[in-house]
This record gives sequence, structure tokens and C-alpha cells, in this order.
Amino acid sequence: MINESALLESKSLRDSVLERTDVLDRVKALSLLPDGTHVTTAMVAAYFEVGLTAITSLVHDHREELEANGYRVLAGTELTSFKELSGIQSRSRALALFPRRAVLNVAMLLQDSEVARQVRVYLLDMEYLARTQPVENPAPTEVISLDDRIDQRITHILGKTVVPMFNALIETSGEHRRELIALRAGVQRIERRLRHHHARLQRLEAPLEERPLAGVMAAMDAMNSRKFEEHIATLLNRDGCTDVVVQGGPGDRGIDVIALTADGRRLVAQCKRFAPYISITSSDVQKFVGSAKVLYSADVALFVATCPFTPDALSIATDSGITVVDRALLEKWSAGEPLKVLDH
Repeated sequence: MINESALLESKSLRDSVLERTDVLDRVKALSLLPDGTHVTTAMVAAYFEVGLTAITSLVHDHREELEANGYRVLAGTELTSFKELSGIQSRSRALALFPRRAVLNVAMLLQDSEVARQVRVYLLDMEYLARTQPVENPAPTEVISLDDRIDQRITHILGKTVVPMFNALIETSGEHRRELIALRAGVQRIERRLRHHHARLQRLEAPLEERPLAGVMAAMDAMNSRKFEEHIATLLNRDGCTDVVVQGGPGDRGIDVIALTADGRRLVAQCKRFAPYISITSSDVQKFVGSAKVLYSADVALFVATCPFTPDALSIATDSGITVVDRALLEKWSAGEPLKVLDH
């Protein structure tokens, strides 16, 4: 099997695996900008847990390769248009953007990052399994289930065959008893690690409401804007709302989801999938108040976000009858706790 360091040295090898951007979220959730597609230099540095200088230096050394995989710098009217379409708030005169493919490219070039190393190892592990397993109709989406089946089979063999064999040998052996006990302990350690890995994979594949709270938010951070809106629609359906429609996009007038509560009240929701370090401001809430109360005459107005709200934003929401669903409340709602405002 190829060592992960080979990706640092071989561009052809990097090019051969650039489609596997899904490994980024399997190692660690990658937060995206509101457009659901790009991340900034600061967000790339945060993902790989390195300083900004490490990323800017890497871009300087490998700019041509990164640009071939979608890296670009916006300025002027192009930047203005991007801010308007994506909802990003930035006063910078230029903005560097990385799509997921370019972020994976960074992972294969960045040396002083444990997260990048884990991405490389995971990437090559999956490629190795995909190439060596005799599957009739292989599909990238089945990689986790393939890992799962292999782990379960090995765990079964260790627990049902190898360990009992050691037990029998230990009972009948005198001279090599100590060595056999040590070998059995080693096998049992491997079995426990495989069981732990299997349990982790099951958590990753579980529905949101069945995951630990940290896993719930990691899953939402990995969604694009549309998927996030659809997730909120699913929660509303789960809690008894009817006529739920996702209408987010151009011309939505700031309303992403509309519905009727179980007792017939008109509900509208705005959904913002922002990084946890960004805050919803008072101007964001003021715009939503106009759309929800004036244009839609909503009885229930939800402002749902994967980030916190500023104190001014919370104050305006309270005065205007807007229900704020911030990151903490969203986490509980997604995990199964209903919103009080939907009670009837």
C-alpha cells in the first residue's frame, strides 16, 4: 500500500484522488461559506489547525496547481456580486476562495498538520480498499459500509476463533503459558479497537436524531445551504407542520421555508448555515422581520442559524415576535427536542 507521504511528492497521484472530497468531512467537519461551496483562507487554516501563514505560503508555492482545482481570488465587481449572492459579510477588497477540491489539494500538500496527515491516510486507505475488494458494482458511497463489513468479519474471527484457541492452548500449556497469555492480550486489544472503530462508523451513519449532539452539528456544518433548508423542513414535518415548502434561492424574499403549524398557524423560516464564529446581526433580523411580518403576515417566524446572534439581534427579535433558533437550540431540536413555539 502507498504511504501517505507519497501524496506530498507526486502530483499525478494527487490528481488521481482529487474527486474524493468526501474524506474531508469523514476526518473532520468542514464548515463552508453561506454559498455552500467555498471556504476562505482563514477557514482552511482553521480546518487544518494551522496558522494563516502556513496556508498563504502553500498557495504561493503551489498556486498553479491549486488554481487548476478551483482556487481563485475575487476582487472588484466580481467580489461585490459574490457577497450579494452568498450573503457573506466582509469588508476586504479581495477574497481568496477554495472549493472543496482545492481544500483536498491543500491536505495533500500541507506537511505540518496532523489533520492533513489524517486526510491523506484516510484517503489512501479508502483507495486501497476500493481497488482490492472484488465488488461487482462498486460505488464511492459504499466505502463506509465496506469498511464496516470488513471490521465486523475480522472482529468475529478474533472473538469467536482466535481468542478461544488461545484460551485452550493456555489451559494445556505449561512451558509457554506466559507467552501465550501475552499474545492473547494483544489479540484482545486489536479486537477492542476494531469494535470501537465499528461503533464510530455506526454513529456516522445514524440519522441525525440518533447521533450524539456533537455529531448532529458536525453533520449540519457539512451540509450546503439547500441541504440545510431541507433539514429544517424535515424537522418541521417531524413536529407536526403541514404544507411544508422549501423555497430558498433567488427571489425568495428572505424566506427559505414556509409551512402551517399543526394548529393552522402560518409559519415562515429563514435558514442561515454560517460558520460558528460568525454572528447574525441586527440588520439581518430587521430584514427578516420585514419579510416575515409584512410580506407573509406570518404567525410564527423562525430565524434558524448554525451560529450565535448578537445581543442587538436578539433584542430586535424579541421585540418583533421572531423566534430565534441559534446553534445551541438547533442542536437540541435536531436531536429530537421539539420547539416550544410549535406546541399546540
